[in-house]
Amino acid sequence: MALRDILIAPHAKLKTKAAPVEAVDDELRRLMDDMLETMYAAPGIGLAAPQVGVMQRLIVLDVAGKDGPPAPMCLVNPEIVARGEDTVVAEEGCLSLPEIYAEVERHARVFVRFTDREGEVREMDTDGLLARCVQHELDHLDGVLFVDHLSALKRKMLLRKLAKLQREKERQTA
Repeated sequence: MALRDILIAPHAKLKTKAAPVEAVDDELRRLMDDMLETMYAAPGIGLAAPQVGVMQRLIVLDVAGKDGPPAPMCLVNPEIVARGEDTVVAEEGCLSLPEIYAEVERHARVFVRFTDREGEVREMDTDGLLARCVQHELDHLDGVLFVDHLSALKRKMLLRKLAKLQREKERQTA
């Protein structure tokens, strides 16, 4: 396993739609392991392959929390096949937009179809934090960031803040 660099907005790959995964093989499983290690080290609860520069439809997540045992999930070619009617507004952040947070409206419940680590097609009914995380990471596969769900003015303000934070960080490490 190896840590991978997480791309930071406004990197072009973060705005690009990812291609379907053709086969679940040992190389893809190594990528899954690298992504999980990278996500845990960040620390985060979800990571999409485009965030590490791999333009494939793969996400990893673990919403178990610090108090519970790890519960890593790897979803290949995930797709939302049904959404609940209710929506919920909650704060989101993103490893590709460090230190940036905003309230985002998402469906409270989504039904997802995906291929698992062993190449088996699975379906999963999600709600709560897992539903939010799945929707957030699936957005990454379509080149959408959580700030894209905000008004143009709010998005512009947050992206300016991110650029300022990145410049300050670069000055401190120079």
